[in-house]
Amino acid sequence: MKIELPEKFENRMRKLLGEEFQAFLQGFEEERHGGVRFNSLKLSKEKWEEIAPFAIQGIPWIPNGYYYQLADQPAKHPYYFAGLYYIQEPSAMTPAAMLPVSPGDRVLDVCAAPGGKSTELAAKLQGEGVLVANDISSSRAKALLKNLELFGVKNAVVLSEAPGKLTERFFQYFDKILVDAPCSGEGMFRKSPAIMKNWEQYGVEYYHKLQLEILDAVIPMLKPGGLLLYSTCTFSPEEDEGSLQYVLEHYKEMHVVSSGISYEGFSAARPDWIPDGKEEIKNAIRLWPHKLQGEGHFVSLLQKDGTGSTEDFDGIRTQSLPQLRLTKEAEEFLGRLSLPLPKERLVVREERVYLSPEGIPDLQGLRVMRSGLLLGEMKKNRFEPSQALACALKAEEYDAVCRLEATDEDVIRYLKCETPAARTELPDGFVLVCAGDYPLGWAKAQNGVLKNKYLPGWRLM
Repeated sequence: MKIELPEKFENRMRKLLGEEFQAFLQGFEEERHGGVRFNSLKLSKEKWEEIAPFAIQGIPWIPNGYYYQLADQPAKHPYYFAGLYYIQEPSAMTPAAMLPVSPGDRVLDVCAAPGGKSTELAAKLQGEGVLVANDISSSRAKALLKNLELFGVKNAVVLSEAPGKLTERFFQYFDKILVDAPCSGEGMFRKSPAIMKNWEQYGVEYYHKLQLEILDAVIPMLKPGGLLLYSTCTFSPEEDEGSLQYVLEHYKEMHVVSSGISYEGFSAARPDWIPDGKEEIKNAIRLWPHKLQGEGHFVSLLQKDGTGSTEDFDGIRTQSLPQLRLTKEAEEFLGRLSLPLPKERLVVREERVYLSPEGIPDLQGLRVMRSGLLLGEMKKNRFEPSQALACALKAEEYDAVCRLEATDEDVIRYLKCETPAARTELPDGFVLVCAGDYPLGWAKAQNGVLKNKYLPGWRLM
């Protein structure tokens, strides 16, 4: 299908690319590429390749990324509802893949919704350290929260704030920061042609100004020695090399460094495309859709001078947890879990019980969508475990499990919030329903009949 590109965009790209322009233009007539990324919190690469429910082919520069055929419907399979994979455009996987996050790090994803990059950063943390995932839009932050819960993330704080409101609270707090900046979206014209209307309405300068405001807010939150990954999905030099130039001119302690990751389809950034562009900008990379199987992207890794450790943070005050008061029913249920639940990190807010991340500052005054893992709610004479807890568990971490084959019709009934067939072998009480070895949610058994407790807002339509 031929896409009609804005004339102004075509003219600029023809000037920038020269002899490459025709190959670039031809790419818009080719079919886009679908991608999925498996969840390393829940399964290994070997296990994923063994059980993948559709044909997959590895993405060369993404260790846990795979192409799939667009005719397949990965969002309809029970393994998707078990959080085993995230559907994501292949080039868009690059920023989180290139930020070297290790277990125990403090990580910020500042423009995080809908969660494609946050889920991968969380997987890299492997439950240790903390991920702060923020999006200024509360509606988009709700989608972000759902995806983090679906992935089984236990150590995330989800906020919905303007980045500037976080600066003082998290001053020099983070080891790693990802800024997948709002941009004019030129790299996604093939995938989503509707973006062109937005491009024509707002243009490049609007987004460039917004990017600089975000960078001004987040750089003070990065510890000395910390790493910042800046990315966009646009070709615009102003928003790409131009934003890096701004950082280098205004923050002398920041430097563009090599990610150490290379692929034959990557191209070096072009400081010669902006006035007085600094040579080190060449360490950033551009992903071109006519050079690899993915859309357009710009990715740059920056490092702040100096050294620091998590002990250096002396924020305004750390979070003070209220005295823990669990009901008998809550204690009994949580005692059935083999999931580690340190009492010093358990907190009750409005009868809801949470496992709080370790070492986070006081969040009072911020719009907090979630702080830690919601375990469940204490109600009169009972405890209701949460959907988030079900997703965070492994099947062997709970003592009453209903395992269904992923192809079993009862799995689809369950995901549609219908009543599965009776299971007389199950004990009365809450049961963890699984597709194979992978939890989907809760049901409540009584005399073999399963009352469906799957979260209605997540049901398969």
